[in-house]
Formats: sequence, structure tokens, C-alpha cells
Amino acid sequence: MAHQRLTSDPFRLRLLTAMGAGVLCCGVLAGVARPVAAAPAAATFDFNSVAEKAQKLAKESFQDTKSPVPDWLLKISYDQWRQVRFRPEQALWRDDKLPFQLQFFHPGLYYNRTVVVNIVDGSSIRPVPFSPSQFDYGKNDFASKVPQDLGFAGFRLHAPLKTAKYYDEVIVFLGASYFRAVGRDQVFGLSARSLTIDTAEPSGEEFPFFKEFWLLRPAAKAKEITVYALFDSRSVTGACRFVIQAGEQTIVKVDQLLYFREEVKKLGIAPLTSMFFYGENTVRQFEDFRPEVHDSDGLLLNFDTGEWLWRPVDNPRTLNVTGFQTSKPKGFGLIQRDRDFSHYQDLETRPDLRPSVWQVPRTDWGAGRVELVEIPTKSDTNDNIVAAWVPAKSPKAGESLSVGYTMYWYGNDPARPPGGRVVATRRDRGTVEGAYRFVVDFAGKQLEALPGDTVLRGVVTIASGDQSAGEALTETWSNVILP
Repeated sequence: MAHQRLTSDPFRLRLLTAMGAGVLCCGVLAGVARPVAAAPAAATFDFNSVAEKAQKLAKESFQDTKSPVPDWLLKISYDQWRQVRFRPEQALWRDDKLPFQLQFFHPGLYYNRTVVVNIVDGSSIRPVPFSPSQFDYGKNDFASKVPQDLGFAGFRLHAPLKTAKYYDEVIVFLGASYFRAVGRDQVFGLSARSLTIDTAEPSGEEFPFFKEFWLLRPAAKAKEITVYALFDSRSVTGACRFVIQAGEQTIVKVDQLLYFREEVKKLGIAPLTSMFFYGENTVRQFEDFRPEVHDSDGLLLNFDTGEWLWRPVDNPRTLNVTGFQTSKPKGFGLIQRDRDFSHYQDLETRPDLRPSVWQVPRTDWGAGRVELVEIPTKSDTNDNIVAAWVPAKSPKAGESLSVGYTMYWYGNDPARPPGGRVVATRRDRGTVEGAYRFVVDFAGKQLEALPGDTVLRGVVTIASGDQSAGEALTETWSNVILP
């Protein structure tokens, strides 16, 4: 259920600990090796084309095909895998000077699946071929053993975020159905997924995985790029459309059509996965020089009533699952609210620059709950926080579901929430025996504009855990009520 993180990698990639589900590929770049002949497109390739493939796949029995990745490549060390780097000079569209460039990841270690990556250019669909010559294998001595038709583990898109001449990494699709993005001033942190199935259920979690991608070649002055994806799992198949706009806040519009082979007990829509090791209120059971270690420190929700709610996350002693019931939510996300470097003292991973992700539904999600899962961890190498929308009605076999939402990957945003936001939560035993005292700091432009003698009313809800077992309190802070 928890997901292993590789902390020594500058991208800090997420990996599944029991990664029976990784990602899938057929692939080398056109112009680098002999080009694969383009398949003529009978009609314009679009989202419906992928949906038809997903619907057809759902009518077939699930086939978890054997990975084409050799066993010896799955047994290499992390340091060996990390040395295998895609050659930037071979990036797709580099010579065409388009607003986006495409680079690829090599299979191996935990990445035991490959994905097919296609380029849609006008009326043609061309699979991107794989070749070991696209990669620099560093000090590894196994380059000659890599199959010529192995395929890619995933890919990443680059765009000029900070300057017009340099193409920064914007979004990564790698591992199962995971993807991650950054805005202009962030470094990679939390991840998103296509969906979750039975997270924190006794039956165990099911991991859908991407099988194939189609990227629409962008125009010379395009502000966005469209990526289609097909994913599969035992219970469900799906078609995804990602419309990606890189910028100060990187915006990803997601549309999904899901087709269910089997009934799913608990479906998670628009799921986010992050890491929280300890923070300012954690009762620490270990030694670490860093004051705080986390990629996200809270869940933010905006209900249909207009209420904004902030729920700090923690690293509990036992699995903790919390649901926030609502209908037609206006948005939710995992937030890194603390941007003060001195609170982390981590020059390598820079938690103060990790992105927050805010998600806004574009279709009617109906009734359900935002579910927060907090998983105990003894290390910051595990992603132990999951947040997702869980519909009140579980999908049945043979049913389909359409979902649309927009993701914002960003740093600070004073508009979320608009009135004032919690910037710090502190606690001690106070002056009353057997009680806790909480000090909550709020900030925001509307608050700063108020006269100093204005009386504000805070709405605070506290649910205590088992203090005898050393559990930290679970705190839920609503937004301040402005006069």
C-alpha cells in the first residue's frame, strides 16, 4: 500500500514496493534508429478513439502479460539504474524547436513493464521506437546485453518554464498509472494516479497500469500539449486525456472514461499520493537533524457550501482512514503550506519547494467523500499519504463512468482559501491539567487588511486519538470567519 521513494535521485521517483503493476512500452526515437512506418489514420485520432480501445479491452478477460524486461535487468541496484540516463540531445522534437520536448525512461529495477508511446501527427500515428543508443549507461557494463526492442518504462515532457532557451522537466509518467508535475519554481514531490482501487481495504489494493500513450504533436507556438493514455487492471480499463499547460502553475486538465469488468468496492477518483514523515506537532520516535520532513503537510477541502477546511496530516502509529462527506465538492488537494527553508534544513531534497496540488471537478461527482489515508512509516522513503474522492455508489461490473477535473500544481496561492489560511499549528499541555492548548496561525491578504482591533471568530474541530497509545491528536481547522 505504501510506495517506496528513492531519496538519492534528484527527481525522487516513486516506486511501488510490491510492484506487480508498473508501466508498459514498445519503443527509440524516429531519426535516431530506423523509423517505424507510420500507421495511416482512417479518421482523426481523438479521445473517443482511446475510449473505444478501453471499452473493447473491458469486454475481454484481464491478461497480465509477461514483462519483456529481462530478469537480470530487474535485479540491478538502484545506483546502477540511476546511472542509465536518456541522452538529452536525442529528445523528440528537439531539432524542430517546438514548445515541448519528449524524453524517455529505461526499464529495470522496479520498472518491470514497458509502455507503447505513439506520436499523432496530422493523419498519421507513429510508434516511437526504442534503442539502447538513446541512453547513456554510465559506468554500467551491461549496455550490450539490453534487447534492441526492449521498450520504454515511461516518459517525461520538457518545456521552457524559467527561460526561453532551457527546457525544464514539467511532467513525468512513470510507474503503474502514476504521474507527477511541477510549476515554474518547484521541484518534484507528491504524485497523482489515474485512480485507486480498494486502498486501505483488507482485500489489498489493486494497481491499474498504463499500457499505451498517444501524444499529439504540438504546433510551433502551442501553449499546451495533449496526451492520451490507455490503462488496464483486473477490475477496470480506462481512457485518459491529459491537456498540459506548463507555467508558474502547471495546469493539467484530466478527462477519464472508465469501464468496469468487475465490481469495485472502493474507487478513488483523482487520487494524490504524498509523504509525511514528521512535522512540527509529531511525537517523534526517531532521531533526525531535520526539524520537519514531508512533501505535504495537510489536506485542504472546499465544500459545496462554500466552507474551506484544513486537515493537517500526520504519521500515525496505526493505519488511519478519515472521510469527509459531501456532495459536488468544489475542490480538494494535498498542500505543502510551510515554505520556510529553515523549518526543513534540507539542501538536497528541498521540501520547501515541493508542489501543492489542487483539484477542481469539471463534471458532477455527485455524493461521496474525500478520503484521507495515513499509513505509518519509519522512513521518509515511503509515500504514506493518500487522498482521493470516493463516490458513494460503488461501480458494478459492466458499468461505465465519466470523470473530468482540473489539477493545479503550484507553490503558494493566496486564493486557496481566499479569506485566510492556516500557516502553522502548535500545541502544548497549556495550563489546564489533562488538556491540550493549540495555537493556530492564519495569514492572508484579507486578514492583513483588517484593523488591528477587529475581533475574529475561528471555527475549530478537534477529534482526539488514543493518547494512552501515544497517538497524536487529529486536528481539523476550518478557515477563519471574517466579520
